[in-house]
Amino acid sequence: MRGDNQQQPTMFSYVTLEQRIPQDHPLRQIRVLVDGALERMDAEFDRLYSTTGRPSIAPERLLRCSLLMVLYSIRSERQLMEQTNYNLLFRWFVGLEMDDPVWDVTVFTKNRERLIAGDVSRQLLLAVVEQAGVQQLLSEEHFTVDGTLIQAWANRRSFRQKPERPLRGTGPRGRKLLRDTHASTTDPEARLYRKSSSGAVVPSYLVHVITENRNGLVVAAMATEAGNAAEREAALEMLKRIKRRERITLGSDKSYQEGEFVRNLRSRQVTPHVAEYAPNPKWRSWLNPGERSDPGFQISQRKRKLVEKVFGWMKQDKLRQIKLRGLRRVDWMFQLAAAAHNLLRIGRLIPIQAKA
Repeated sequence: MRGDNQQQPTMFSYVTLEQRIPQDHPLRQIRVLVDGALERMDAEFDRLYSTTGRPSIAPERLLRCSLLMVLYSIRSERQLMEQTNYNLLFRWFVGLEMDDPVWDVTVFTKNRERLIAGDVSRQLLLAVVEQAGVQQLLSEEHFTVDGTLIQAWANRRSFRQKPERPLRGTGPRGRKLLRDTHASTTDPEARLYRKSSSGAVVPSYLVHVITENRNGLVVAAMATEAGNAAEREAALEMLKRIKRRERITLGSDKSYQEGEFVRNLRSRQVTPHVAEYAPNPKWRSWLNPGERSDPGFQISQRKRKLVEKVFGWMKQDKLRQIKLRGLRRVDWMFQLAAAAHNLLRIGRLIPIQAKA
């Protein structure tokens, strides 16, 4: 028998948001992990906000909403607010009830600036890594570093000559480079750069990660201006953020095969497992015979593919071209994406009991 197509609206709903979300939905495990990380950051939030004045949007809700933007590849904050308004799954994850109003997009972005200034995405990444350590998912001795290029939200035609040209450039022997004489009017911190001779020269940033070699979880991440030495400088900076008690190994590709970088690793009690060039007079390899014959060297080189999976996941729809301008904002969003990757990865590695 054909059913009636009645569309009489109901006044009350007796099914809660919690009941509407399937028990096996992946966001349930991620929500448990996020809540645990945010609890660890409670003191940090107290330092960012004043004790007087009108209450703002809860930082926990802002971060959950920003994570949804990364996990579901939502293009803009305006579209994020629109989907949060009618998507019950998003409302449940953020912590909004069905009748709660959604924030205006300008309110959301202004409140987010406080989190960017407080480097909260880095704190979130560290809190997620600590949870992974509690679950014994991390290698404490073996790591891999790598970097990749992401396109800035600017066009190469936006580059104009700077009004004040320096007397000495940043190139070899003080040679003036393009970045010394020209800058983008759209994003002044973006640089025209290409990572390979076959690639196109586009306004770009370099992003870097260090992953541990057991499960490929990101333990440190950062963004920098594009440059030939940026990857090696970022690697040394990120090593300072890793909590360790003994000597570690660091695997990488050939772009890190540089004498000063290898010496800096040794001075920091880090064994370099850097890929070597084939013997030739132009490119020298700086590893000593002991490092080259270390049985862990080949293992580190095989584990390098784990870091490529991180970049592959981020570049599918999320960060191939970032829609924020300025290095500070790009760095904040990239570290948030690294935290989102870890949350997704941890949720697949271990069964987590979702809250009832």
